[in-house]
Amino acid sequence: MPSRLRWWVLTLLFLGTTVNYLDRMILGILLPEIRKDFELNDLTYGYVSSAFQLAYTIGFLAAGKFIDQVGTRYGYSVSILWWSLAAAAHSLMSSAFSFGAVRVLLGVGEAGNFPAAIKSVTEWFPKKDRAFATGLFNSGATLAAVVGPAIFLFLTTRYGWRACFLITGISGLVVLALWMMVRQQPPPQEDDDPVTPALTWREVAGFRETWGFSLAKFFSDPVWWFYLYWLPPYFYSVRHFDMKEVSWAFPAIYATAGLGSVAGGWLSGYLMRLGWSVAKARKTALGLSAACMPIAATAVLFDNPIIAIALMSLATAAHQAWSANLYTTISDVFPKSAVASATGIGASAGGLGGVIFSTLLPGYIVTYFGYTPLFFIMGVFHLIGLFFLNRLMGDLKPIKT
Repeated sequence: MPSRLRWWVLTLLFLGTTVNYLDRMILGILLPEIRKDFELNDLTYGYVSSAFQLAYTIGFLAAGKFIDQVGTRYGYSVSILWWSLAAAAHSLMSSAFSFGAVRVLLGVGEAGNFPAAIKSVTEWFPKKDRAFATGLFNSGATLAAVVGPAIFLFLTTRYGWRACFLITGISGLVVLALWMMVRQQPPPQEDDDPVTPALTWREVAGFRETWGFSLAKFFSDPVWWFYLYWLPPYFYSVRHFDMKEVSWAFPAIYATAGLGSVAGGWLSGYLMRLGWSVAKARKTALGLSAACMPIAATAVLFDNPIIAIALMSLATAAHQAWSANLYTTISDVFPKSAVASATGIGASAGGLGGVIFSTLLPGYIVTYFGYTPLFFIMGVFHLIGLFFLNRLMGDLKPIKT
């Protein structure tokens, strides 16, 4: 039963992550329709996106600590309820300012998803399977990008853009009901470290391993946010796609990302089964992912949309492979009692990087210089993140106090 139950728990984490990403990406997809009702130019869109990103960043700090204190069952429940109500509230908004306000609420609530999900994977899966499990639930983000545009286009055509926000909010409440039905406690894992020190949030924040993870997130997360936030406007304004064309381009790009998420998680686990050390397996997967990003950035140079979309697909797949392994380094290093706190601190750093490099600066750079500089900036960030991870997280040995 525990073995079967853990896969059901993973399924719920996958569904939660899917809805979580539908809620955050919907604004970019529906931008042309929303602009028919009120002014939302590129600069304003950047401000609204920044409002979400900043709230998301701050929310991580509180969410990680809260989830470690109350546990994943109740901590994740509060997060899902919060973000679902905030998502539904978008359907009532009628100005860029009001959109910014509810995006702030959405960001605070959505910050609980990854600390709760990473901690749950740590509780339910052994080390050799954690990156694969993380890759599986994290592929919910890519499923959202694959099915979201088509679903939103269908609903908008028939019921208007406000219905899309309402339905994503209701979907979150369904996931919440299913999550609350799981009452069993996770069993001990055979490869858990027998020495599991109890760490406070402040102690977790003081470890160099936390800052290695955080700096890796700071530089790599903005790349994902850039593709999530700015690809729709890029397709609309530069490549002159309409909503129907975006509704097939996005699924193509993010279906590949889903494959990357699962394959990246599988790779490090496979290497560990061959006898590789945890550090060597994880860093090999991370290095291969980072090496793909400069190649993918050349997408902006090709007029042929098929080549451009193929290279963008490489970028999203490589990032998700990177993400599956990067998140898992936390459970390699920290005891279960501190996983959500460490994840929250690092994810907050990633959110801060997102505020700076994927919401605030792009609004100005796109307006005055175009998209080309942004693509090439994003192409080197993972390599920088890998450098800091290697220097500060070292050989990924469990922390002892």
